[in-house]
Amino acid sequence: MADIAAIAARLDAAAREARAIAQITGQEGELSLADAYAIQRAAIAHRLARGAALVGVKMGFTSEAKMVQMGLTDQIWGRLTSDMVVANGAAIDRARFIHPRVEPEVAVRLKAPLAGEVTREEALAAVDAVAAALEIIDSRYENFRFALGDVVADNASSSAFVVGPWLSATTDVADVAMAMRVDDVVVETGSSAAILGDPIRSLVAAARLAGAAGLTLQPGWTIMLGGATAAAAIGSARAVSLDAAHLGRVGFTIAGEAA
Repeated sequence: MADIAAIAARLDAAAREARAIAQITGQEGELSLADAYAIQRAAIAHRLARGAALVGVKMGFTSEAKMVQMGLTDQIWGRLTSDMVVANGAAIDRARFIHPRVEPEVAVRLKAPLAGEVTREEALAAVDAVAAALEIIDSRYENFRFALGDVVADNASSSAFVVGPWLSATTDVADVAMAMRVDDVVVETGSSAAILGDPIRSLVAAARLAGAAGLTLQPGWTIMLGGATAAAAIGSARAVSLDAAHLGRVGFTIAGEAA
């Protein structure tokens, strides 16, 4: 059985120090999903003990093609904390990341609790606002290589997120054209329809998966619904932006030199 506390402490230290570590699988044997989520929860507890607060959750493997590639039949999820929030247009320090990548997403903000098995209509009724967003993912493992249990334990690679202007909850998010730029070069284009065919399906999944872990999605929380395209490496870039049709624009700049 995995040493939950020791692995969580190792992952937390890797994130704090922006230092890559060897993946857990291979050192500790295969990680069950139950153990992986227990490690994730324990690692996030270190952040909360340092003063961070839970502010939402993020969804992963929301591309059906990616699920097939990974041999999965369900999504994965991670926790968002207050120290991961980056204001729209703000600068981030490159030194806090190991080998960051960025992906375009849709985010929702909740106005009511949500947990367990809910319908699409019930999920929508809990939404206060919607927005275009960017998630910065940064695996704590060497060479961005991991097995399923590794990535779940590592908070689904989540590292930081930027949310654009909040819009009415009635705003359509089902098929939003997206173009992501890195240093003004378009690197990825796609549609929010790539998020499970409809991003609200990802919110339904978030309620179900978090609820199964005993977590209720709270009013005021941000739910990142998954990548609309493949992730792009940030590398030595100085700026990233996303144009998301009627959802508007969101972006950030990067300070510091690449390692």
